[in-house]
Amino acid sequence: MLKPGDVAPDWDLPCAFDGRISRLRFDRIRSDMVVLFFYPHDFSFICPTEVTGFHRAQPAFRQEQTSIVGVSVDDPELHLRWSQELGGISYPLIADQDGRLARQYGVLDEREKVAMRATFILDQRRIIAYCVASSINVGRSVSETLRVVRALRSGRLCPADWQPGDEFGPLDQKF
Repeated sequence: MLKPGDVAPDWDLPCAFDGRISRLRFDRIRSDMVVLFFYPHDFSFICPTEVTGFHRAQPAFRQEQTSIVGVSVDDPELHLRWSQELGGISYPLIADQDGRLARQYGVLDEREKVAMRATFILDQRRIIAYCVASSINVGRSVSETLRVVRALRSGRLCPADWQPGDEFGPLDQKF
C-alpha cells in the first residue's frame, strides 16, 4: 500500500458523475486536496453508507477546498444506476474495472478481485498526506476523514482527537 510521502499515481478513467457517464483525469482536479476512497462494490451493504456519508459531508469538504472521488471495480453504467438509486451523488465514482488503479495504490484484494476499504488524502502537489485501510467488513468514518483534512490543512501539530478550535502543539517541535 502506498504511504504518506509517496506520489499519487495518475489516472484517466470512466466515471459516473452528475447524472451521466464521462471520464475523469486526475490532473483535471483543481482543489487544494483530494480524498480518494476505494470501496469494494456498488449495491452492497456497507458501501452505500460510506458513499452517501461522503455525499452528505460534501459541503464541509468543499469548504476545505477538498474534492472527493470514490473508486470501485464496478463499471460506469452500474455506478450511474447505483448513484441514481441512492438519490444522486455529488462527486464522481470512478470505474476501475480491471483493478489497475487499486493495484497501483496497493489496495486491490487479489483474492476477491475488489478494492479494499482504503482512504487516501492527497495534498496540493498530489503527494499522499494520509492513508488508512480497513477490513472489508468495517466501514470508514467520514467525520474522521474530514477531521484529518482539517488537521492537515492547519499545517500544525494536531494531537489525537484534535478538532478545529482546539489547541495546537508547540511550534518548536516536529512531532
